[in-house]
Amino acid sequence: MPKIIAREGESFQVTLRKFKKSCEKAGLLSDIKKNNYYEKPSVERRRKEKEARRKALKLLRKQNRFNKNF
Repeated sequence: MPKIIAREGESFQVTLRKFKKSCEKAGLLSDIKKNNYYEKPSVERRRKEKEARRKALKLLRKQNRFNKNF
């Protein structure tokens, strides 16, 4: 759980914004959403393979964008 130390004179809204930002960086919300329901191992495996393919294609597109010969 991320910790935020409120500085003296700092408003609640600023402190809350810092806490939300630290939770986002720690990946808490995505972890909670992922564990919200049971996912069969076969479905989880297929989802991870799909994510890996998408990530590889994205990296390939990024590399091709910078390797064009003009």
